[in-house]
Amino acid sequence: MIKKSLLSLSAVLVVYLLTWPVEVEPVAWQAPENLGYTERFAQNQQLSQLHRIELDGDIGPEDFALDDNQNIYFSLASGDIKYLDPKGKIHAWVNTGGRPLGIEFDGQGNLIVADAYNGLLKIDVNGKIETLVDIVDGIKVNYADDVDISDNGKIYFSDASTKFHAKKYGTYGASLLDINEHGGHGRLIEYDPATKTAITLASGFNFANGVTMSHDNQWVLMNETGHYRILKVAVEGENKGQYQVVIDGLPGFPDNINQGSNGLYWFGMVSPRSKPLDMLSGSGFARKIIQRLPAFMRPKAQHFGHVVAITEDGVVKHNLQDPLGMYGQTTGALEVGNQLYISSLHETALAKTLNPNMANTVEVTPENGEQVGSQP
Repeated sequence: MIKKSLLSLSAVLVVYLLTWPVEVEPVAWQAPENLGYTERFAQNQQLSQLHRIELDGDIGPEDFALDDNQNIYFSLASGDIKYLDPKGKIHAWVNTGGRPLGIEFDGQGNLIVADAYNGLLKIDVNGKIETLVDIVDGIKVNYADDVDISDNGKIYFSDASTKFHAKKYGTYGASLLDINEHGGHGRLIEYDPATKTAITLASGFNFANGVTMSHDNQWVLMNETGHYRILKVAVEGENKGQYQVVIDGLPGFPDNINQGSNGLYWFGMVSPRSKPLDMLSGSGFARKIIQRLPAFMRPKAQHFGHVVAITEDGVVKHNLQDPLGMYGQTTGALEVGNQLYISSLHETALAKTLNPNMANTVEVTPENGEQVGSQP
């Protein structure tokens, strides 16, 4: 009797794993080689000694923006945007009613916000919130992710996934679905405040994420999280909308990206890559079965800290890690003088450490990947 029951239960389980409807229709692809934490990304503990600035209950300081008074603004999971003043005090400012992610100041002192639930927003100096873009080319902006502004005033932002809505699944849940499916639902959008028009500059990306202007303003660098790479998309001339690969085969999922000093760009990797997902990249059927597993059994972000600075040619200049997870799920970094501020998807604090561009620290040589220098 017990044997019969076990056989019946096993049959039900097999049928469930093979047939139960799920949200994703995974596309077969070939995951690029993972160099792991060797060569360009030799493992170290450069971030394990950073300083935490606790947020008293707030969660997920996902991105930073610096104003003219050296106040550091940051976006939170609650919908709040707060700021840290130069004396180290945190101030409340506004709540967008959504999930603000990427933030950037324009030339008039307005904060431009990529809000995952509400689209592209503008917040003036008095805290008044205006929606700039929530639909482009007839398609709703379902997951505004990161944003930057060109010197000519044009705004560029990513819509991470037009299929998996951040408001429906949550930002983290939607990212997991989009990355599992690998269906190319991400796009990069250009908005011109002068004409109040928005166009899709480029599309077909697997979770379009971090956005920053190149130092010469001819390109937008964008992190394609689901493909473990960073691209640069032309914003002017006959090649407008076309892209080149800056760096690929990353050992983790790249999130935000920001300009740094000395011609560099800082980006965060929110987690190391998932070996099961990579191994099953060529089998959409197998990844669909994974989606039917209980949530605790599916691949998820690891609590690992990692921020990297590269040149526009993809040469790794700084490689700072926290494998101990003292400050994990890092999304990006912002240089403020001799300090480097680190953001996170789920942490309850801001973090800072010495800015490697202002101090003698570990660098990576492009020739052999060996570390040189001393720790800060």
